[in-house]
Amino acid sequence: MDPSLSGEEIRNIVEAALLAAGQSLTIDRLLSLFADQPAPPDRQQIRAALARLEQEYQERGIELRETGSGFRLQVRKELAPWIGKLWEERPQRYSRALLETLAIIAYRQPVTRGEIEEIRGVAVSSNIMKTLLEREWIRVVGHRDLPGRPGLYATTRQFLDHFNLKSLNELPTLAELRDLDEISAELEQAGSALGDKPILDEQQPPTGGGGASPRADSGHTLATDE
Repeated sequence: MDPSLSGEEIRNIVEAALLAAGQSLTIDRLLSLFADQPAPPDRQQIRAALARLEQEYQERGIELRETGSGFRLQVRKELAPWIGKLWEERPQRYSRALLETLAIIAYRQPVTRGEIEEIRGVAVSSNIMKTLLEREWIRVVGHRDLPGRPGLYATTRQFLDHFNLKSLNELPTLAELRDLDEISAELEQAGSALGDKPILDEQQPPTGGGGASPRADSGHTLATDE
């Protein structure tokens, strides 16, 4: 008797794991489910199961999506208005200040808080930076060689997962966007189905620097979270 699992059995186990996990699972994590089997599937078989699931969900209300942290099953974005009715509290939008700050970090990383303030033309609220760090959407990746050695901020894999991105390459290039309003709108649209509560804006005049605007530089290198 062949001890190996059939392709259909592997697919069903992978599907059940993705449904139960409620978060992205890597290929290695999925492989670990079969570690005690006499003839466990290999990476190619897991990928084949994922490809089959992706195809089967093409015309369904949920989809298989690859994010920065692996694969997950999720509600299709266009169905979010209906699914949102299951919860009494209406999803609220992100504040403009938070989205602008996050957008600048995503497109200009690594970047210091002072550089963010120079681009925005106003001070960055400590509440906003604290929230972005607590949600693990950004992290300190180094320090600028300047007096005080200000921290350099970059986005994380959690940022990619939350905004439904496989990599930063899926963000529109700066050349395709005219200003911060368009950039923040792109981020808000990507995360619109997740129902986060608003972050209050605390804007104050910056301590220094002018009101510079982001350059439409399509060749800017985007750093990724290793």
